[in-house]
Amino acid sequence: MYCMIMYNVMDGFDWDKGNKTKNWSKHRVSNKECEEVFFNRPVVIYRDISHSKRENRFGILGKTDKQRLLCLIFTVRKEKIRVISARDQNKKERIKYEKTRKTD
Repeated sequence: MYCMIMYNVMDGFDWDKGNKTKNWSKHRVSNKECEEVFFNRPVVIYRDISHSKRENRFGILGKTDKQRLLCLIFTVRKEKIRVISARDQNKKERIKYEKTRKTD
């Protein structure tokens, strides 16, 4: 199930010591690359229902300025986007993303 959230009214990103270096050390994805995904088009945004027990979580499939295809899981806290995890898209996600690009 896809959904749209109004992240364009958000007030920046929440990078605290809990998530500042995690994505780099695990998947070599920088915070800058994560932020670029939200501003490049097209994107696919969906609810991450299975991980939304304590708070609403979302996934976003998109690309960086250098065309790297990423999958991010994020939440919104106090009008800030908090990226929980970021990694390269897997094959299934790339197919889903490419379908969106063709309809855009």
